[in-house]
Amino acid sequence: MEPIEYLWKDRKRHFGLPLSFTRYSLSEDRLFCETGFLNIKADEVLLYRVRDLELTISLGQRIFGVGTVCVHSSDQSIPHLDLKNVKHPREVKELIHQKVEKAKNDRRMKSMEVMSNTGSVSHEGDFDDMDHFDDDTLD
Repeated sequence: MEPIEYLWKDRKRHFGLPLSFTRYSLSEDRLFCETGFLNIKADEVLLYRVRDLELTISLGQRIFGVGTVCVHSSDQSIPHLDLKNVKHPREVKELIHQKVEKAKNDRRMKSMEVMSNTGSVSHEGDFDDMDHFDDDTLD
């Protein structure tokens, strides 16, 4: 078994310093979050399941050069993962975005698939209106 090659690693920072037991890392196909000192909890999100990325940088975070990258995924166990107070948050978000797109392309996933609020998959552009039905067939 080969060790995982990480493309990016960081810790949750307080006042810009990595004084935390929360560690984040990114590999070619997964995003990891590990918390704890004595009892360790390790979570991972498969990159092809990431639906959206969000970046928030508060005034306090801007002062210390950190920010929060919010990862929204279709993973049942971790639908929302916050990478809190990471250094260079814009670059981290862009790196994750690039790896997510690559993972989706490698799996040949369609970018047209959109998950609705009801949890069902809809295909954009398939049935925009009800124009494909004849009026006679609805009787």
